[in-house]
Amino acid sequence: MSLAETQARVDRWISHFEEGYFQPLTNLARLTEEVGELAREVNHRFGQKTKKRDEPEGDLGMEMADILFVLVCMANREGIDLQAAFDRMMAKVEARDTSRWTLKPGLRAPEGS
Repeated sequence: MSLAETQARVDRWISHFEEGYFQPLTNLARLTEEVGELAREVNHRFGQKTKKRDEPEGDLGMEMADILFVLVCMANREGIDLQAAFDRMMAKVEARDTSRWTLKPGLRAPEGS
């Protein structure tokens, strides 16, 4: 599914409800909350803070998907085409960072760089 299709799918779902999209600051608070949940799970898996014995294993993929959902809601509310924005961002890093990192032996810089 493309980013455009993802945005349309979220918009169709949100359009069923009178409340519609949350206001920008509410969405930002939601995004911060979801990033915190991802950070907590990463810390439990890879950091020094272990989970309590009775605490269930978290799902990194779902935590990332929660973040993506809120970002899509924010983009939809503001009329932002995420695919176009992502393409612009990739063009920026491909132009800026090609020489910044050590290429793997036998590989050339990625296309578009």
